[in-house]
Amino acid sequence: MTSATDAPGAGAAPALYHCEIRHLRTGPRRYAFGRRTYLWLVDLDHIPRLPRGLRPLARFDARDHFAGAAAPGRAPGPAIRAALDRYLAAQGVGLDGGRVLMLAHARVLGHVFNPLTLYWCHGPAGELRCVVAEVHNTYRERHCYLLRPDPAHGRAETPKEFHVSPFFTVAGTYRMRLPAPGESLDLAVHLDRDGVRRFTATVRGTRGPATTGALLRAAARHPFSTLAVSLGIRRHGIRLWARGLPVVPRPRHRAQEGLE
Repeated sequence: MTSATDAPGAGAAPALYHCEIRHLRTGPRRYAFGRRTYLWLVDLDHIPRLPRGLRPLARFDARDHFAGAAAPGRAPGPAIRAALDRYLAAQGVGLDGGRVLMLAHARVLGHVFNPLTLYWCHGPAGELRCVVAEVHNTYRERHCYLLRPDPAHGRAETPKEFHVSPFFTVAGTYRMRLPAPGESLDLAVHLDRDGVRRFTATVRGTRGPATTGALLRAAARHPFSTLAVSLGIRRHGIRLWARGLPVVPRPRHRAQEGLE
């Protein structure tokens, strides 16, 4: 197999980004960490389906990405796309069949955790109409932000509306830089509150083809990659708690219109 797609040329070819993700917390206690991983970029209308022997290393499951409790056996691409279109329609946005590119972790060895999944949503002529940022927390809750980045730099901002970190209240403004992925990936999410930058997350990486060899090498370099993400988040949370950072009460989560 030369490419991890079962429909070569039918849509945007899937890609693997070898990334470094860094987090910097500036207050009330300064704390930083980084990790290396890999992410998939896929066309929602042409989700890659790997050969049976490779599926434990990369599976796209509709329940992990927007579609919630999708019907068993339903193809992930159409289910995710239909759920995304429903959410956008509830926000008054239509894509008219335009392409959607999703950046996310795939399910690896039965496990996945995506703190942030991004969807670049285009119209039929290829113009970017919006970006959807789907956020998951460690309490198995999800929230989506509808963003309209400026065309020059991919910058957007939105009020924070979802509880993510146990050490931050639901207050402040996210300022994001989300240019469309190309040969390189350079994304940033900043949380500003009371005129002060409290938190920054960056994702930087380089693009490669989603071939069998590339996937095997990535899996060998980063075994249990998605499990490492969720365990790492918990480990760093414990360290912050041990350093005396107070835990804030978790507010009740409210489902969004158009989101399962």
